[in-house]
Amino acid sequence: MAGYVFGIDIGGTSIKFGLFRTDGTVLDKWEVKTQTQKNGCEIIPDVARSVQQKMKEKRLLKEDVAGLGIGVPGPVIAEREVLAAVNLFWGHKKVAEELEELLEIPVKVGNDANVAALGEMWKGGGKGTKNLIMVTLGTGVGGGIIVDGKIVTGAHGAGGEIGHAAMEPELDEACNCGNHGCLEQFTSATGLVRLARQELAKTKEQTVLNPDRISAKDVLDAYKEGDSTAVKIVDDFARYLGNALAIFACVVDPEIFVIGGGVSKAGQPLIDAIQKFYKRFAFAACKETPLVQAELGNDAGIYGAAKLALE
Repeated sequence: MAGYVFGIDIGGTSIKFGLFRTDGTVLDKWEVKTQTQKNGCEIIPDVARSVQQKMKEKRLLKEDVAGLGIGVPGPVIAEREVLAAVNLFWGHKKVAEELEELLEIPVKVGNDANVAALGEMWKGGGKGTKNLIMVTLGTGVGGGIIVDGKIVTGAHGAGGEIGHAAMEPELDEACNCGNHGCLEQFTSATGLVRLARQELAKTKEQTVLNPDRISAKDVLDAYKEGDSTAVKIVDDFARYLGNALAIFACVVDPEIFVIGGGVSKAGQPLIDAIQKFYKRFAFAACKETPLVQAELGNDAGIYGAAKLALE
């Protein structure tokens, strides 16, 4: 009986691997460099070689492996095909088919943010739930939506792209996606810096923040120290995100929101700020939905990919 599963998270810089028992116990973790040259043609063969090497090392047969799950930075159709993954220099690619030919092991593919949400549901901040929304606050804003234990991918693989919800569509500045006023323009790390520079340009209050040299961490550290300007900036940030989560709750009514990504390392003070505005804006039936910090960090992707393979 197959007792093992591989979870793989393909990023633009590195490919992370995890070997798990089917109950979610992680047995080994490793990574290799992502070879993006020549339109990423070596990525799939590299994945196959690395899995084969680990199977040889652990003396595993194909029959011992229940499957292999992969998270990729792009929209995915039917858990098999990637429409495009610009950071990997991929166009339309039949990832599952190519890997299955090389490994003769069943393969499932998911968007990396969606897969991370599945990992947090399985073994992280959302453990014990079946309905959650995960928000990742990093350079951009990613997300994943889980309903009844299943990833919501949608008709075009764009389910969970919550960072591109239009919060201020009349904003002159364009988002990287080409639209204007997306959530990630306000609640990513770069969005927080943008809000900070706007506030610093007009405030007359004393502050430890330096507009010529400022980062999201600077703002959040000053916020936790009670700097009044930083409090205004983080309140703006939290208002945008709390409002967005309240809107999303009206659509899928999750049991929990899981907040991850680099910005979330600010911890409970930031979670509390977002929760305050969420409760203000949320529909009555959803007001008590908790917000918690993600627990798996950079491993969420491999956990979620392993879980995807087991579905």
